[in-house]
Amino acid sequence: MSANVESQSGAMNSIKWVLVFTILAGAVVGNYMLDDMSVLVRAIAVVLAIVVAGLIAGQTEKGRQFLAFSKEARIEVRKVVWPTRQETMHTTFIIMIATAIMALLLWGLDSILFKVVGYLTSLEI
Repeated sequence: MSANVESQSGAMNSIKWVLVFTILAGAVVGNYMLDDMSVLVRAIAVVLAIVVAGLIAGQTEKGRQFLAFSKEARIEVRKVVWPTRQETMHTTFIIMIATAIMALLLWGLDSILFKVVGYLTSLEI
């Protein structure tokens, strides 16, 4: 009995996903086919199609898993301790200095290698 219910649930999920993709494809095709209509009307229709498709997708098993993951991710983001403006400015300044130093080192190494290769090949550019 349990296998029968799971196969019916899987079939319903498949039907829902086909319906979601059909609605989204219809929104894209309708937007291009009805280009003589007002942009506002087409934009509202596309947004409504996306909302309806999202609501249908949210009723599937994968949709429920995605919503649960999103809620958990939001909870985790609230736990993050964000740096202050001063910490951000200091870190940015340090990164800029380190980048400038590395650029100078690489420029110097490139110049030295360029001269060495020019000397070894007897080509002067």
